[in-house]
Amino acid sequence: MFGIYLKRELGRRKKAALVIAMGLALGIALVITVNSVSAGMNQAQDKVLKSLYGLGTDMTVTKAQSAPKAGSSQGPSFKFGATSSSGSSQSSDRVNTQGGQALASSLVTKVAGQKGVADAVGALTLNVTKVDGSFTQGKAKSSTTSGSSSGGQQGGPGGTSSGGSGQPQVQGGGANFNVNSYSVAGIDVTNQTLGPLSTSKITTGKTFTTAQTNAKVAVISASYAKSKKYKVGSTFSISGTKFTVIGIATPSSSESTVDVYLPLKQAQTLGDSKNKVTTIYVKATDSQQISAVKSTIQKNISGTTVTTSADLASTVSGSLSTASNLATSVGKWLSIAVLIAAFLVAALLTSSAVSRRVREFGTLKALGWPSRKVTRQVVGESMVNGLIGGALGIALGLVAAHTVTAISPKLTAQLGSTGGGGTGGGPGGGQGGPGRQAASTTLKIALNAPVSLTTIALAVGLAVTGGLIAGAMGGWRASRMRPADALRSVS
Repeated sequence: MFGIYLKRELGRRKKAALVIAMGLALGIALVITVNSVSAGMNQAQDKVLKSLYGLGTDMTVTKAQSAPKAGSSQGPSFKFGATSSSGSSQSSDRVNTQGGQALASSLVTKVAGQKGVADAVGALTLNVTKVDGSFTQGKAKSSTTSGSSSGGQQGGPGGTSSGGSGQPQVQGGGANFNVNSYSVAGIDVTNQTLGPLSTSKITTGKTFTTAQTNAKVAVISASYAKSKKYKVGSTFSISGTKFTVIGIATPSSSESTVDVYLPLKQAQTLGDSKNKVTTIYVKATDSQQISAVKSTIQKNISGTTVTTSADLASTVSGSLSTASNLATSVGKWLSIAVLIAAFLVAALLTSSAVSRRVREFGTLKALGWPSRKVTRQVVGESMVNGLIGGALGIALGLVAAHTVTAISPKLTAQLGSTGGGGTGGGPGGGQGGPGRQAASTTLKIALNAPVSLTTIALAVGLAVTGGLIAGAMGGWRASRMRPADALRSVS
């Protein structure tokens, strides 16, 4: 009886039911879209942090750069010898450590032994500025001037007589030099699961072997290989040391912040930093205890700065940060406002429909229907409207999320300083820690909008809630009707 009557009444009021369902559907679709976009923002931020830290890395240990001594100069200096031949090519490299003050390699073992640390590995970050080009020797030529009157002379120092020869002048010559700056990371080839190279995949060639701890080989990023037209087997020199490219690495997400990867010992030799590292990458045994591990390291190893992914996340700027703030603040508040409006509209429309059914409900009560049964009838109709609205809202939300994923708008992300490591001197002198290394690099992230089962469950819950609110308001009004009201409505 209940089901038959419910089906008949909904069939009679298709337009009203559709209006109520569509109102709820729009609110639910907006909630799904905002939640999926917010989830996409979080994923994009995780990609940025992983590209800087390394997969599985929970924190990094660095040391702030010491202030330069008074009177010392940390500016770039390049020395070129004089040659007799004109146009001879000359080249000079300047290599400096990047990422704060160098740490003793022994600290890696000490950090690894701290409570809550699962693994630790050291890396040395360098910046190489290469200047190459040639000088062209000028030629001395004398110029002659003709006097305007015969026998006239001009006195004074440097004066010339009319018609005589002038002072010789150097004409032509000059210098033509190119400046190329790129980043180098010295990694522990015996443990490549942590650190800068762990976020990249070797797409051409191969990676380092454990036997190549001091080999003159290199892995380069795909973008750097493209710009320099390098391929596997190509060679290049840094400060007179020739390296052979054995692999090309493509970052798993976003852009690489390192151009060249070398074995740690080779990087230490180039940077004149024997047994030194600039960054220690740390993996915690429990991701829920990262803050406790950070405090332990800072307490037991004085003078170091420990930076976690949460510290870096707060410094993310660019369009990614702007969009994330809009999605989490404006978007959620807008969703709440639309949902409240949808619930109120559904409740008012249901209550209005009950008012137009005075004769119907009054007659049912005259036939013996109790108030609870009339209320159940109204609530049942509202619940069906709510579920229909929920189904439509989920469909609209999925379409909107799929559209965002299909378009994949590009967002930029840039990390600022968290105050961990001071600024290095000279060109390319980066700031400490991986976040500072990326401060001058803008990463582009494709935005996705994943829809989780939790979001779908939330949509179903909102649909049921909307139906219950509308049904409760309409049912309360229907329960207050008396059989006499039906008689009064008869004209």
